[in-house]
Amino acid sequence: MSVHFIGAGPGAADLITVRGRDLLARCPVCLYAGSIVPKAMLDWCPPGARLVDTAPLSLDEIEAEYLAADANGLEVARLHSGDLSMWSAVAEQIRRLKAHGIAYTLTPGVPAFAAAAAALGEELTKPGLAQSLVLTRVSGRASPMPERETLGRFGATGATLAIHLAIHAIDRVVDELTPLYGPDCPVAVVAWASWETERIVRGTLGDIAARLAADPIERTAIIFVGPTLDAEGFENSALYDAAYQRRFRGRE
Repeated sequence: MSVHFIGAGPGAADLITVRGRDLLARCPVCLYAGSIVPKAMLDWCPPGARLVDTAPLSLDEIEAEYLAADANGLEVARLHSGDLSMWSAVAEQIRRLKAHGIAYTLTPGVPAFAAAAAALGEELTKPGLAQSLVLTRVSGRASPMPERETLGRFGATGATLAIHLAIHAIDRVVDELTPLYGPDCPVAVVAWASWETERIVRGTLGDIAARLAADPIERTAIIFVGPTLDAEGFENSALYDAAYQRRFRGRE
């Protein structure tokens, strides 16, 4: 018996990986994050599967589901939104599985920031402007941020920022980043990326708060900040330059 943690992707049912879909199809027990995982994915579960919405459950109650499945020799699909590598609360579940000697696997999913970038039609790194992407958030009730991990420190690098779980703190984001990027720096807010309810609000650090105040977004949004978001005059990469020789090009 194993618990298979599966990244469900950002929302659209067809953005789950083939591996994740196949695991769902073979597991007689599925625990899923009901508030942010599309119900259409549950159609891949086998007939008669035990389906458990973990949204109202505590960690102890989730652990009890794992133990019950283990006692009956039943494989478990544990479906999380987005990707498992960030802010997924997978680590604390794995710690308990290890304590019980229960095997587990991890299957990555399409992360929300990637779906949001696709919705914008943007590459988030562009030559001469930014070659780094910082994935971060602000402190919340579930998890505080370490003191050294501040928007100011990340913003000082000039990298493109993808700020998660912070739409409620847009004024703070603007206040902390405007001195570093300037009021004309482009900002894009993407809510519910890849869902039918997907919404995009573009602006600058100087006006994004007012735009959102006029038509608020309450949750499930990423705030992108950085000069790459609307840049047209950036340098071309050398990757496809005619004079650039690389191992697989085979030019003389």
